[in-house]
Amino acid sequence: MTAHIGIVGCSAAGAALCYRTICEEGAALMGPHAHPEVSMHTPSLALYVECLERDDRQGVADLMLVSARKLAGAGADFLICPDNTIHLAFDLVQAASPLPWLHIAEEVAATAVQRGYRRVGITGTDWLMGSEVYPAVLRNKGLDFVLPNAKDRARLNGIIMDELVCGIIKPESVGEFLTIIDRLKDAGCDAVILGCTELPLIVNDDNSSLPTLDSTRLLARAALRRAIAR
Repeated sequence: MTAHIGIVGCSAAGAALCYRTICEEGAALMGPHAHPEVSMHTPSLALYVECLERDDRQGVADLMLVSARKLAGAGADFLICPDNTIHLAFDLVQAASPLPWLHIAEEVAATAVQRGYRRVGITGTDWLMGSEVYPAVLRNKGLDFVLPNAKDRARLNGIIMDELVCGIIKPESVGEFLTIIDRLKDAGCDAVILGCTELPLIVNDDNSSLPTLDSTRLLARAALRRAIAR
């Protein structure tokens, strides 16, 4: 019997992509139409944004823990959060959680090491890029990293928060993001972390000048492996 996966959602598009990946790719490992049991809880995104805007990490953690407790009550065996930004409160969550978690940055970094990358670009919201969510994990794995410049960070944050989380995809914004990746390549990066779970909706290995580390799907696949290994 496989383990029951609990998804702590934040923004809709990223959580939906993670859920779909688990369900759709489960069949390749388990047989036609098969996937582990999955439950998801998602509070209003506005509540998370309010906490982030006032730099309230404990508030972010409290929201995540509400989801964690509800998912534990629904029978989940372990938890994942397909949102990179709110991992900035992960230490506060882990200490009080009723269930174990997979950490999205740990899964991404492990894949970067496995693929032989040495210097990766970090992209995501401005909150994520200003945090230690990825830098701490990457340093621990012996990996170097580069962040976009301040102007690119601001533009990328706008693309994510004003467009992608609202289900809006603009070709010109895709082009701007690809140019940001080009600059990370010029800075010596050999791969780029799509460190917002909506970014894989617009960028992948086919249109990026750097190989991509798709945080959404990498987390979903790690959850699949853990569920099946039970």
